[in-house]
Amino acid sequence: MLKFYYNTAPNPIKVALFLEEAGLDYEAVPIDTRRGDQHRPEYLAINPNAKVPAIVDGEVVVFDSGAILLYLAEKTGQFLPAQTPVARGELLSWLLFVASGVGPYSGQAVHFRHFAPVSDPYPRERYAFEARRHWKIVDDRLADRPYMLGDSYTIVDMSVWGWATRIPFMLGDEAMAEFPHLGRLVDEIGARPAAKRALAIGERHEFKAELDEDAVRNLYPHLHATRAKAGS
Repeated sequence: MLKFYYNTAPNPIKVALFLEEAGLDYEAVPIDTRRGDQHRPEYLAINPNAKVPAIVDGEVVVFDSGAILLYLAEKTGQFLPAQTPVARGELLSWLLFVASGVGPYSGQAVHFRHFAPVSDPYPRERYAFEARRHWKIVDDRLADRPYMLGDSYTIVDMSVWGWATRIPFMLGDEAMAEFPHLGRLVDEIGARPAAKRALAIGERHEFKAELDEDAVRNLYPHLHATRAKAGS
């Protein structure tokens, strides 16, 4: 049975959405990053980048959420666009746009808004601006089509949804109003039974909630080193 290494962050949740949509049997293995599970040797043997998610499918190991979505979609033949060069080009372009742009800038926007111990407003403004710029591109794309690749719901929409649900936490409670077409997609996907089951995966394990010194050490080693130096 496929093993799915997860937590409740956006990247694992988008993979959980695919698994639930496709009706695949899987074993959910929690990786509690605040407790440092991602740094354990047995997990590093699966994902040397110490990030979540990852899957083990027999002899096949895949890490990075975009790679996992593409692997599972191609394996099952589900949630892919038409088999044409044009559609393939759009699929790869938008899937990697989320992986290389939307996700990283959104993640950094969250970090500098909520967790970074700095008074300099530059990084917060920089990443908030870039997150908004990327989300505006997605919103514009959805202005004249129901889904990112046209009329069909695909892994690109799943990838977008994983991060888009965090926009209020990322950019402020009113930020989703800036992206009406994206908001329509988020609401539509969120109403799907598979999305509700994907979000409920977080209830299978009691993940650590406290952001104490151990959690900071595990999540942000550079912050821990800075604090330790300041206290010495």
